[in-house]
Amino acid sequence: MDSSTTIRALAALAQDTRLALFRLLVEQGPAGLTPGHIADVLDVPPATLSFHLKELANAGLIRARQESRFIYYSADFAAMNGLVAYLTKNCCRASGVCEPACAPDCVPQQSARRAATRPTARAARAIHAKRRAA
Repeated sequence: MDSSTTIRALAALAQDTRLALFRLLVEQGPAGLTPGHIADVLDVPPATLSFHLKELANAGLIRARQESRFIYYSADFAAMNGLVAYLTKNCCRASGVCEPACAPDCVPQQSARRAATRPTARAARAIHAKRRAA
């Protein structure tokens, strides 16, 4: 994901109804919902809902699929995860100490002294697993 795509996605989510709509679609999973059901749940007029669906689709955050005569909208989970990954990509880079809540997969840059005295969580788990297996 690049910065212009990220800006479009964040701009689309920076509105109460669209944020509520996106969160509703995330809750529903890949099955999604029809516009009629979305309008009922969010209490949004059809014309307004259509505008918000268009904005989220243009931002690449939702997808529409046709089944018979119905259109189902669902969150694009790859786009959502890409947005979160872009926002946390450089987490804790400047400090060299990575906070697990920020980026669980982050491997911090450690000094030789610190690395020798305190193993990473992944290394500690490996050590404990070997001890249990022995």
